Amino acid sequence: MTFDPNEPELDDDEVADRVETAIADDEVALFMKGDELMPQCGYSERALGLVRQYREDVEVIDALQNLEAFREELETHSGWETIPQTFVDGEFVGGSDVLAELEERGELAETLNAPEAAADGGTDDAPF
Repeated sequence: MTFDPNEPELDDDEVADRVETAIADDEVALFMKGDELMPQCGYSERALGLVRQYREDVEVIDALQNLEAFREELETHSGWETIPQTFVDGEFVGGSDVLAELEERGELAETLNAPEAAADGGTDDAPF
């Protein structure tokens, strides 16, 4: 048996099932190029870093397992074919640029349903 780096790890049906399951079952799902230990593009690394500021329990799905199939399947859910893509509670949030914009506006923690945001109402009111 030989290894063919051009052969996708997942077939189209497996990709469709993986996308459906992650969006439906995981509170926060991040579809990215690579994985937590080795992101394979700067945008994916940026998205992961932004999400990890607030959530450790994010489901990371490596779209490089069949990039074209992931792009096609994700587009049916979000209208976008670019990766990374973040979903929260089954709803499309955006890619790294949208996450960065939400962070800049102070809205990312709440968007990600971060435990701290729920506990303090999402404000940065210091006690002193």
